[in-house]
Parts: sequence; C-alpha cells; structure tokens
Amino acid sequence: QLQLVESGGGLVQPGGSLRLSCATSGRTLDLYMIGWFRQAPGKDREGVSCIRGQDSGTRYADSVKGRYTISLDNTNGTVYLEMNNLEPADTAVYYCGARAWGSSGACVLGVSVIDYWGQGTQVTVSS
Repeated sequence: QLQLVESGGGLVQPGGSLRLSCATSGRTLDLYMIGWFRQAPGKDREGVSCIRGQDSGTRYADSVKGRYTISLDNTNGTVYLEMNNLEPADTAVYYCGARAWGSSGACVLGVSVIDYWGQGTQVTVSS
C-alpha cells in the first residue's frame, strides 16, 4: 500500500507560481509511476504530468507544457510539481496518483491506470 499526501496548494494571482509536493512516506519510487492530476468543478479529472521513478522520464499535458515542471526526489520519496505563469483555467483540486510501473514505456496520464490517490490540494488562480 502506497500512501500519498499532497501539499502546497493555495490562492495565487494570474501569472503567479506555486509548488506542489506529493509525499510518499519516504518510500523509494524506482518501481512506480507518479502523476499529477486535476479536477475542476463540474469537469472530469484529467492528467497534468507524470514521472517514472526508475529514470525520471516525464510527460506533460499540452495545456501545461512550458509552464509546469515535475520532478522526483528519490532520497525522500517526494514528487514535486512546479507551476509557473498560472492562469484562471488552472484552478482545480490537484491530486497525485501512483501505480507500480515496471514497464520500459513512458508514463501515462490516464486516470484509469492509477491505483493509489492522495486526498488532493486546492489551487485557485484569481485576481
């Protein structure tokens, strides 16, 4: 069982930045894929970015490319999402999710493949 705890959400003005953290109780993540997902009111949960624990290979949704950066610290089992140039459309509850990932393929942004979820953290972009 993998436990995930998100933190770092909050209220920020358009153009601002936030850094989200996903802590996994110090477990090393070599055999996992970790993703960040978000769900805006009235919308389905969508994948934002993911990272492979074995080599830190990453993937991003088109809507966040160039603005968001995902990273992994395997010394403490924490995954970060650096979000820059935030827009009101980025407002959502952000979740981290994980799945055991022994595959050599790239990580995926599909909600349906995730086995473990955190509780979410609210990000609000508003002036």
